[in-house]
Amino acid sequence: MDSTQPQPAFEAPTRRKSVFMEVGLVDEEQVRSERSPAPSIAKHARPRHMRPARTVRFRSKDSILGLKDAIAQSDNDWETDTDSDEDDTIPRIQPSQNMVSPKVYRLGMLTVLLALMLPILQITSMSPQGVRAGVIPQTSIEPTVSRLDGRDSTTDVCKRWAGQSAVVNGTLYMYGFRTSNDSQQKSDTWTNDFLSLDLTKSWQIAGPSLTSLPTPSGPPAVSLGYLWNSLSSLYLYGGEFSEDPQGTPTANSVWEYKISSKEWVEHKDPKSSAGDNAEKAGQSIQRAAEGSGFSVANLGRGWYFGGHQDFLTTEGWSNQVERIYLKSLLEFTFPGFSNEGVDDLKGGKTAGDDGVYRNITEGGLQNSGSFPERADGVLVYVPGFGAEGTLIGVTGGDNDTFAQMNVIDVYDIANSTWYKQNTAGKTPKYRVNPCAVVAGAADGSSYNIYMYGGQSLQPAGNQTQYDDMWILSVPSFTWIEVDPDTSKSSSPPARAGHSCHVWDSQMIVLGGYTDPQLGCDTPGIYAFNMSSLGWSDQFTALTGDKATKAYNGNEGDEGNPLAQQANQRGFDHKAGLEGSYGYSVPKQVQSVIGGKETGGATLTAPVQTPTDGPYKSGTPQTYTVTGPNGAIITQTVDSGNSNSSANKANKIGAIVGGVLAGVFFFVAAYFAFCAWIYRKQVAIWKEHAAMVTARSNAEKNGAAGGAGGAFLGSAIASSGKNSTERNQRDGLGTSGSATASAIRTSNERTGTSYTGAAGVAGAGGVDALGRRRSSASSTDDLLDGQEPAFWGTRGVLLNPRRSLRVINRD
Repeated sequence: MDSTQPQPAFEAPTRRKSVFMEVGLVDEEQVRSERSPAPSIAKHARPRHMRPARTVRFRSKDSILGLKDAIAQSDNDWETDTDSDEDDTIPRIQPSQNMVSPKVYRLGMLTVLLALMLPILQITSMSPQGVRAGVIPQTSIEPTVSRLDGRDSTTDVCKRWAGQSAVVNGTLYMYGFRTSNDSQQKSDTWTNDFLSLDLTKSWQIAGPSLTSLPTPSGPPAVSLGYLWNSLSSLYLYGGEFSEDPQGTPTANSVWEYKISSKEWVEHKDPKSSAGDNAEKAGQSIQRAAEGSGFSVANLGRGWYFGGHQDFLTTEGWSNQVERIYLKSLLEFTFPGFSNEGVDDLKGGKTAGDDGVYRNITEGGLQNSGSFPERADGVLVYVPGFGAEGTLIGVTGGDNDTFAQMNVIDVYDIANSTWYKQNTAGKTPKYRVNPCAVVAGAADGSSYNIYMYGGQSLQPAGNQTQYDDMWILSVPSFTWIEVDPDTSKSSSPPARAGHSCHVWDSQMIVLGGYTDPQLGCDTPGIYAFNMSSLGWSDQFTALTGDKATKAYNGNEGDEGNPLAQQANQRGFDHKAGLEGSYGYSVPKQVQSVIGGKETGGATLTAPVQTPTDGPYKSGTPQTYTVTGPNGAIITQTVDSGNSNSSANKANKIGAIVGGVLAGVFFFVAAYFAFCAWIYRKQVAIWKEHAAMVTARSNAEKNGAAGGAGGAFLGSAIASSGKNSTERNQRDGLGTSGSATASAIRTSNERTGTSYTGAAGVAGAGGVDALGRRRSSASSTDDLLDGQEPAFWGTRGVLLNPRRSLRVINRD
């Protein structure tokens, strides 16, 4: 941290306010029954009636019964029901309770159609883009917000920007973002809200499953600070207090959130330690804001580069004293880690519970005029080339100057020294407040820095936000402008002051200030597929719960708490980048630096030859991609040209999907077939029910004219007479046989005689030799009062052959 001397109060010149107040966010306008079933025959010895009711009797037909003389009365086909004994023998037509409606039939046919389409969709060849994962079932995605202690959720806001965030073991933590609840809100936008987002599970962009954690009572409500993360804790450093209403900064403290115990611990008045290219020991670590931060958990260190100090960051600073901009690099060594650049930790000593701070102000070009003070830039980490890797500072500025985009600042961590590196390719516009993340190729031959968004600072009060995406490929230091794929999701609105993180080779964008005319930006969390270079409508979890399991360096260990490439896992300077799991080099980048999706870049040195530093003399950290047998031992995600493992998984998924679709189609077709049979059988049954009624009427009306009606089949007699009458007609007389033989079914045109349950073939369909006729056995239930059923052990669904015999015999 730069050393400053107390200054007397004086009339301050016009100074730059926070960049987000200049934009003018807070003073803009507000954001803008089934059908009736078929009848069934129900036999009642004595129907009960609460009152006379109208009922239907079927008209007698001479052409069917051939008994013109037996018809003595035919006054009217419609009669009033009475309580006479004769009427009691007449079968009643009542609604069925198990009848399948026409809707079921239509549903079956629709199911068949869908089943035919599903296999087609499964096997359609599509060009893979980025992360390979199936569509997320809506039931597996829980867009609801967890509320603790019944308090109101703080996740549903109009806009969210300028906060602090970090990822630990697959959980994204968010602290202290400025928020607005509507476009008319002009003050009280500073918060100390504490949220989390689970990255071990997939979620939709329209409904990320944010969890509202308990609001801490100790840490202040600040914005534009940084949240360092170790493997077990979060450390809140810096940030500025509310400007409207004006807040009062508290004493210098760094707040630690212990994840396992879920508690906040205050580390009061931290002091600096002496070390390489650093300020002397014992100085208070002052709070700064608008700087750029970064953490490397496997190295056990975090950094904060640049920023500013004023009356909203520092206790006792007069608002008459001008803001100052910084170019210092504050380094924090996490508890339990060593750092040879710090005097107190040399020789393998480790930091205590409060950690160790070093304020680097004299590292190489840091003291030169070519290394300007800056705020609102970005800082990223690249492994290799130096003994402990390098930091790369991109963009930033103050009121008057901006960091150049064609010359990049490079920091050698092991040597505590800054260098300059020229870039190649078309350069982006000058900007402040973008965000940036890095993903590494599987073999370590290239590291690609993705920079998104930001804004201009000029003209003052009329800033322009950007929505462009750029890649700075290292070590070639070549800028590549990305043409994002928007086939799955449209690009988010242009923004600045947002945060972004990489996990499972996807850039997760959090909040940001957007054009006030666009209204709210809800929920304001987006995912960009870094392999296919496309915005996604969902975040797809690849590491899953492996992020919560330990990795001890053994080949069989499942754990991947940093979501590193499978062949790059580890916790030292040789380990790969956090969040790169599944990353494959995009085709657009391959076309510039060479190689393929797993690496193999041909541009392995800066295009613009460096004059000094790690990229002149250092070597990259490389990783083995193939094992002794030639098999790929890392998992990458295809960005347009398939690899064998990805293709295999895709084919297996297609096969499984095809099999399931086939089974579904067969079941659907069977249901539709049974529904068709059932409809036919019910139609036949209705005709037989009408026949039974007609024959009963004929028997009743013909009793006075002759004995022929007395010798109808025993099944017909039993349907309407009591047991004493039934016992008198166990045999068949000549006239009864002749009468029965005259009765035909509705298929009379085919020449097939219908004998009924006790026709000429014998009672119950048994012939003279005692053999039961199949035609009788298949149609017994049509005349003995039993309605055809779709379900059940005697239903069409389980006995389709029996039902087919009824149809074919009729």
